[in-house]
Amino acid sequence: MAKYSVSQWIYGREPLEHSLDRLARYGYQGVELAGEPGELEPARVRRLLADRGLVASSICGLYPPKRDLSHPDGELRRWAVHYVKSCCELAAAVEAPTVIVVPSPVGRTAPVADARTELELAAESLREAGEHAAGLGVTLVIEALNRFETYLINKLEQAVELARRVGLPNVAVMADTFHMNIEEPSIAGSIRRAGDLIRHVHIADSNRESVGRGHIDFAEVLRALRDVGYDGWLTMEFLPPVSNPYLAADRQDREGVMDLYTGECIERLREIEANLGKSVNL
Repeated sequence: MAKYSVSQWIYGREPLEHSLDRLARYGYQGVELAGEPGELEPARVRRLLADRGLVASSICGLYPPKRDLSHPDGELRRWAVHYVKSCCELAAAVEAPTVIVVPSPVGRTAPVADARTELELAAESLREAGEHAAGLGVTLVIEALNRFETYLINKLEQAVELARRVGLPNVAVMADTFHMNIEEPSIAGSIRRAGDLIRHVHIADSNRESVGRGHIDFAEVLRALRDVGYDGWLTMEFLPPVSNPYLAADRQDREGVMDLYTGECIERLREIEANLGKSVNL
């Protein structure tokens, strides 16, 4: 059976204990903590998790323009590497095995230098951060974001190529069904080609809402993950239907959308998982 978690950042500025109460109530096993090391006190986080029978599945690095691992400005790049290292230290402190990295930040949709140079700079940054992560027992996973959010790594195969360029066993890739729905001709096919380099998965439907509210065939997604031997976390990263993901996460959930989606996702994925190989209608 899959392990289920939710990415904390989608709940915005809701107190962590409220988010964890929700996850425990709906039967999740873990939480993906937002990558803001200065805002989380590890001992308190461990206590809150233990009290609810949860674990930290991962750290979701957040990459606004100032956290740019591929920028030709060396000072900006060094700051981004420092940030990833800090996320790795947070991961080790809360016993999360994985930190998500995005090589070019959200909002930068064109190169500053040229793509080849920036790809090399990203590889150098990830190698330095990856070596630090290895000493802490942490894996970095490269996330491919769609072309409307960033430019350097948009497809899973590009993430795989970058991971291989870095050349460290603890630098791998993650699959995100929302971004893949935009960029990949076949989500399942891309998963199968990436194979055992996939070490983490984000789940949202084609419209970035909860499973079943869009048109992704999650039976095919789960079947492909099973075929490549993936036994890691399925981490929900859904949002309400608004345009800006960060603003969506920050708004107050007066309509109870996040509560509804949290329950829907795990219920529908468990149903699909139980019926793999059969016809599943959401």
